[in-house]
Amino acid sequence: MATGKPGFKDRLLKVVGKISSSRHMVALRDGIAQAVPLIIIGSVFMIIGQFPIQAYLKFMAHTFGPHWNIVIQQITFASFDLMGLVAVIGISYNLAKSYKDIDPLPASLVAMCGFFLTIPFTMHKDGTFWIPLAQLGSTGLFIAIIIGLFLTDFYVWMIHKHITIKMPASVPPAVSNSFAALFPGFFCLLLVWIVRLAISFTPIETIPNLMQFIFKPISAVGTSLPGALLCEFLISFLWLFGVHGANVVSGIMMAFWLQAMQQNAAAFAAHKALPHIVTQQFFDNFVHIGGAGATLGLAIMMIMFAKSDEYKTLAKLEIAPAFFNINEPLIFGFPIVMNIYIALPFIIAPLANVLITYGAMATGLCAKTIGVMVPWTTPVVISGYLATGHISGAITQIVCLAVDALIYVGFFKKADKKKIQEGLAMENK
Repeated sequence: MATGKPGFKDRLLKVVGKISSSRHMVALRDGIAQAVPLIIIGSVFMIIGQFPIQAYLKFMAHTFGPHWNIVIQQITFASFDLMGLVAVIGISYNLAKSYKDIDPLPASLVAMCGFFLTIPFTMHKDGTFWIPLAQLGSTGLFIAIIIGLFLTDFYVWMIHKHITIKMPASVPPAVSNSFAALFPGFFCLLLVWIVRLAISFTPIETIPNLMQFIFKPISAVGTSLPGALLCEFLISFLWLFGVHGANVVSGIMMAFWLQAMQQNAAAFAAHKALPHIVTQQFFDNFVHIGGAGATLGLAIMMIMFAKSDEYKTLAKLEIAPAFFNINEPLIFGFPIVMNIYIALPFIIAPLANVLITYGAMATGLCAKTIGVMVPWTTPVVISGYLATGHISGAITQIVCLAVDALIYVGFFKKADKKKIQEGLAMENK
């Protein structure tokens, strides 16, 4: 007898839906995403300057001089290494835009200035100030998130409290908007300056040191094997209820994974040992082979073994997108959402990829990701080589794909048999 009370699934969807669609989570996700094109551009020139083939490197050095790669990677410095700066502008802009009565451009410029104010400048003997560029990249990403979210909210609060200068209606909108941001911008920067000054009198000394102290333990967990397994389980589990699990989890964890990626890139450029296994590329290129749930293995099994007309048709439609890690046709067409027959392998397959890849990289059988942002739509084998700069990356992907297919095949055959039985039942009616 129905009680009218919402079940576990409904309560879960309601909570997760509120979190994933909240203005702050959307602003965080979209703001960091705006840095991705620049990261990819910088990665391309990093590959050109550090392509892992000795014959190529010797040829380029002989042709263009010993410092040719430094010149090439100036574009990397101007794009990839500005990740934090771009993120704070993007996060603030998207958050301010979500308030319909707020002009997002002044808000994002104030946030940018607040971000610069957190950076410990160095004054040289000639009186010039120097900014440590590392703080503009992934090192400053956590500060960028905090400034982008909280300082923008403080700015919006002052606008809503009418702590502004109102100009006559005859004044052009551009001038009027700039003066409207005067008082809120002043108090925002004053707040950051007071916090900076207060921290300078403590043993921690700087805001970046404080952020490192707070987030280093969380980062260590997020880039560990248990952390990777937990994150991947949540991604698949949420997808089973129709919630975009990657958006929810990445919105929280992307900052840690991007920072690990950038640290690997810096180590690779300096010809040092790469410090991290779990990075953004670890998930994009080795775990999510075919998309969330590692469904390329399922798509291949469908092409090979499908006997029902419905799954034969779906397999033909999905196999091409699957190679580019696009699997929405499978998730909603199979369907995988709320499907008890395929839920278990949908969770197990990506977890297996985490274990295989982590184990291979930890033991040296597979090279670690070198910090290159390989687009998530890059086909398997190609992405594995580009992400690691080594053939072992492609081989590891092939192993993962084979394991995924073996995990899916038995469950798919049962689902396919059930689909045939349903078709026969319909024909006999």
